[in-house]
Amino acid sequence: MISKACKYGIRATIFIASKGTEKVKPGVKEIAREIDAPEAFTAKILQSLNRNGIITSIKGPYGGFYCSKQQLTSGVLDIVEAIDGLSFFSECGLGLKECSDLHPCPMHHTYAKTRDQLLKTFRETTIELLAGNLKEGNVYVNNL
Repeated sequence: MISKACKYGIRATIFIASKGTEKVKPGVKEIAREIDAPEAFTAKILQSLNRNGIITSIKGPYGGFYCSKQQLTSGVLDIVEAIDGLSFFSECGLGLKECSDLHPCPMHHTYAKTRDQLLKTFRETTIELLAGNLKEGNVYVNNL
């Protein structure tokens, strides 16, 4: 599965994107609080997301994080790739090194279908869509 850092990264990106444009730029403390994550860990995740072009950061007294219109069209898969990489979508469900259609593990065919569907969902689900749901108050990005 995806890592805790990746889950926080997805939640943080959705929160940032839900805030709108460059005019509203939440900082690390606000983001960490809203996604219910440790502040230092959140800062590292945000740094990685910024470095990979998923979000944008501005330093200074009026700084913070935001998503451009182009960044909003990114899929959740881009966040996963930036933080965890894409190996999850090609690895064996049981952790075998040699697992394929020609040499399958006991879970291969069932797991591969599920994994491929998850890949499709992550690719097709945009940050903008998820942020819109958050803005409407239909979904949450924290455990509070």
